[in-house]
Amino acid sequence: MHYDDPKKRHLTSLKPETQALHANVVADPHTNAIAPNIVMSVNHSFSPDQGAFSAQGIDDVTDAPFLYAGWTNPTVRLLEQRLCALEHAEDALATASGMAAISGLFLSLLKAGDHLIISDVCYAGVFEFATQMLPRYGIEVSIIDTNCTVSVQNALKENTKLVHIETPCNPLLRLTDIQSLSTLLKAHNVLLSADSTFSTPVITRPITLGADIVIHSLTKFINGHGDVLGGVILGSKALLKPIRAMAGAYLGAALSAQSAWLIMRGMETLYPRMKTLCDSALEIACWLEQQPRVRRVLYPGLESHHQFSLAKQQMDFFGGIIALQVDDMDLIEQRFASEAAIFDYAFSIGHQRSLAVAMRTDDLDSSTYRFTPEQRARFCNDAGKGVIRLSIGLESPKDLIRDLAHLLR
Repeated sequence: MHYDDPKKRHLTSLKPETQALHANVVADPHTNAIAPNIVMSVNHSFSPDQGAFSAQGIDDVTDAPFLYAGWTNPTVRLLEQRLCALEHAEDALATASGMAAISGLFLSLLKAGDHLIISDVCYAGVFEFATQMLPRYGIEVSIIDTNCTVSVQNALKENTKLVHIETPCNPLLRLTDIQSLSTLLKAHNVLLSADSTFSTPVITRPITLGADIVIHSLTKFINGHGDVLGGVILGSKALLKPIRAMAGAYLGAALSAQSAWLIMRGMETLYPRMKTLCDSALEIACWLEQQPRVRRVLYPGLESHHQFSLAKQQMDFFGGIIALQVDDMDLIEQRFASEAAIFDYAFSIGHQRSLAVAMRTDDLDSSTYRFTPEQRARFCNDAGKGVIRLSIGLESPKDLIRDLAHLLR
């Protein structure tokens, strides 16, 4: 990590909580302002020997003088550098949304004739893009239970270029053994990308476990306030260079400076926020297991979770998302939507306020996943007819439990 301010060069040895606040942040040389500046300019002046009409015409656009915001911007670049410090990555590309990061990754690294493997349970937008859009461009896609390394091994082909996982996956909170899968894929010269949105670098750092690429929807926990969209792709400089040229310059995935500034502001409280809501989620999950209307609680921090030992191995905390099966989905869903005092009935996760939403197996099957009989059986084993997904916020867990007790009466 490079620091322009000699007073901050020692920061590389500090703990991640401190890095989240100080990495790459220096006082403004003209005003001595401590908070990072926001640079809104799209264009930057340059000398004739520094510029090019295309991002491809520059050897490394991140090392060049700032030229055009579609390639890189001072505020966005600072966000990228600060995220690299937390994820132990060499480089990063911040994007306009989490889906911009995913689509930019796939379209930059894959071409006609290549083979992609994705998890059979993942974010709906990822599943739909991979299964409905990529085949139009001649990219073969396999839907596999990536939580089983043997299943992935059996699905590998000579043209497999990338395996994409979520851990924990949305919404069933299954885990993937990143280290084990990475070892397998490196032996076959296949890249591994890990969507770590549910974990954040507070909980799991996939690159340190062998993943080649890490994806985050910055909209969620890293921003943490539900007021801005963003995404990021992190990895080695060699991998990020073509992705930046394609996704940033050609696909128009660039993040705005104002959004980057807001995300950085949220990121500075990431560690205390995540620790607080993870502690609350564990307390609430334990309480939910004792409730008569709750048939099953899916949460990696519970001993009842079938991957509890793996969770302890690769997660520093167990996350802020809980999924639960209930005995009367229609009734409980309606109560969450109309009677909740604290939980907002809304999509998304990772906000400062707690959110809840019902996710029905039949709805997912018809609109998103289009299960094979085997996949549906496996999904139903965890989800039953569906789950209520809770995203725990920063409220007192006692107040959240009181609200849940009313809704689950």
